[in-house]
Order: sequence, then C-alpha cells, then structure tokens
Amino acid sequence: MSEKPKFGFTDEELINLPQVFHPDLLKDKVVLVSGGGSGIGKAIAFLYARLGATVVICGRKLEKLEQSKKLMEGIGATVAIEQCDIREPDQINTMMDAVWDKFGKLDVLINNAGGQFPQMAIDYSYKGWRAVINTNLNGTWYMMQSAAKHWQKYGQPGHIVNIVAAIERGMPGVAHTCSARAGVVYLSRTVAVEWAPLKVQVNCVAPGAIESSGMVVYPPEEQKKFYRSNPMKMMGDVHDIAQACVYLTAPSGKFITGEVINVDGGTRMWGDAWPAGKPDYFKLEGES
Repeated sequence: MSEKPKFGFTDEELINLPQVFHPDLLKDKVVLVSGGGSGIGKAIAFLYARLGATVVICGRKLEKLEQSKKLMEGIGATVAIEQCDIREPDQINTMMDAVWDKFGKLDVLINNAGGQFPQMAIDYSYKGWRAVINTNLNGTWYMMQSAAKHWQKYGQPGHIVNIVAAIERGMPGVAHTCSARAGVVYLSRTVAVEWAPLKVQVNCVAPGAIESSGMVVYPPEEQKKFYRSNPMKMMGDVHDIAQACVYLTAPSGKFITGEVINVDGGTRMWGDAWPAGKPDYFKLEGES
C-alpha cells in the first residue's frame, strides 16, 4: 500500500476512485499529459488510462514519470514517457515527433505542467518573474503550437486543454502566475478561432483550491486557510480536475471550444485567498 500523502490520494485510491464515465470511453485515443508524474497531472493521466486511452506523460523528472508509468501499466494501460522541459521548444518538437512516430497520431494534449511560488509582487526578482512566465505561459504556448503544427501536417483533428487557475478576480501573492495564466486563457480563446479550420478545439480548466502535492509551496499556516477561498468552504481534489478534462475531450465536449471551465467551488464569485499570507492591512479586527 502507498503511504498516504500529505495532500491528495494514494496511488491505490487514484486507480480506484469512483468516476462517471464508461470504462472504454477513450479506447483508441492517444493523450499527452505534461507534468504527468505528480499532482493534478498524474490524476489526469490515471483517469485517461482507466478510460482506455494510450497515455504519454512528460516532465523533467524521469523517476516520477517511470513510477507513474509502472502503476498505470499495472491496470493494463499502454503508457509512454518522454523526458522534456517545456521551456525548450526543440525538446518539445522532438517529443511530438516521437509521439507521432510511435502512435501515428495524438488526439488530446493536456497542458498541465507549470509552477509558481508565493510572494508579494513588489518583491519579485527579475529571475523569479521570468521563471514563472517562461514555464506557465511560454512553455504552454510551445506545446500548443507544436501539437497544432503536427495536426496540420498530418490532417488530423485534436483537442487541447490548458490547466490554468481560478484567477478571474486576480490573486494577491501570485501575480506572476495570474499574468501567465490570463495570457494562456486569452491565447486559447484566440487560437480556438484560428485553429477551428484545422478541427482543433482549445479549452481551459481553471482549478480553485485543490488538495494536491502542489500545495507544498505555500506556507503551512496559509494552507490551512485555503478552504476560505470559495463559498462552499471546502477544498477540491485532483480527480475533480481530471474529470473536467475528460468531459471536454470526450464526445460530450464536441461543441465546446474557446471556453474556461472553472472548477473552483465558486472562487470567482466570492472567497478570501492569500497564498503568500494576508497582510495586516486587510485583516479584520481580531483576525489571525
């Protein structure tokens, strides 16, 4: 049995979580998930594998990819791994070539890889700002464009789902990722039109406060308050995000493009989210 992680599900739980889709829904589909070795990306990859898809997972850390591959193969899935830094277009193009060489197609691209750190914007270093923008915006774009060029070359349709964030109201403490994710949203809406003649659908899924391994970058005292970020006063989980991705890329999403599906418990309407800590100026009297 896997040790219970601090955030999220054990591997056994991921494999056996109840889900609403037919077990063979995505049979014969090929799906590429970036950042598929941990957190939300791992959950997405597991669900697609459970639904019969051939899954390719990519990331920088080979050990995590190999562990996820072994687990998915244990439930009968066909899985390939590609070590790739999404900040490097040449590596992405090489990976896309490898996917087409091995499987002859790609049906779904899930751009999940990304990262950020909590800090007030006035304190960002130039290096810190560039690191987040280059990964979350540029890296996502490089993946999108490379996939689209391959779909165009081979005359095949495709789906792209970009994992962004529930930042419609902004989010003090992570201004860098808000900027990058907003860029991805409007990029997605733009190319959803440009690439419609290629039969490529482009959508986004925007997670709110999700209990996953990605939470470890935030201060422990703030992690305990994340449930306050939405009117439901609860945390979502990685499976919520995975099921939203499947909905968009299965036949259920055949008439959806250029959209953002918010899986956030209502964060965009109400909530109190301060990933880097709430400044005293904004605290109510007596609030810790």
